[in-house]
Amino acid sequence: MTKENSYLTPPFDNAVSAIVNGIDRDVERGEDALMLGLGLVMLSSTFAPIAPPTVILPIVAVIFACSAGYARINYHHMEQKLSASMADLDHQDIAKLKAIANVFKQHPMPSLIDSLNPAKNLIRTWKSVLGGIIINPFWMPIFYMMGIQIKEEANLGVLAQVITEVEHKLYPVLSKD
Repeated sequence: MTKENSYLTPPFDNAVSAIVNGIDRDVERGEDALMLGLGLVMLSSTFAPIAPPTVILPIVAVIFACSAGYARINYHHMEQKLSASMADLDHQDIAKLKAIANVFKQHPMPSLIDSLNPAKNLIRTWKSVLGGIIINPFWMPIFYMMGIQIKEEANLGVLAQVITEVEHKLYPVLSKD
């Protein structure tokens, strides 16, 4: 299998370890993208003296959309690579990775098109409208994109926690301090 389609790329000693390490790297990549987006949004306030809010606020929404979009695409790739990798394993190794696979089943992520559609996300739309009414109507798209960003962070957090638990089961000697 190619590197893009599976976590099992030669050389590896233990297939389960290779999969756990690969998915852990991808979770870190998704978290890094979300933190980069948040950092750029925090940095945007430095441009307030030279750019009007009608310029800065749409850029903030685009930054949130880009970082959350990259994290969502990364999440879907992790799910595809995990299922492709698990297809090559025996039942004993699949049982070790079952907890990680369950995260993807319990926390499915819709496509970006569905997430960006306000008609399909009425609660997020309502919250962003309410925030826009309270603060400023220009903030409605920012609140909507921030909701997507928060959902991505929550899913990656759950996945990172389960990966840590699986690592503690795989390497009990290293996890005890």
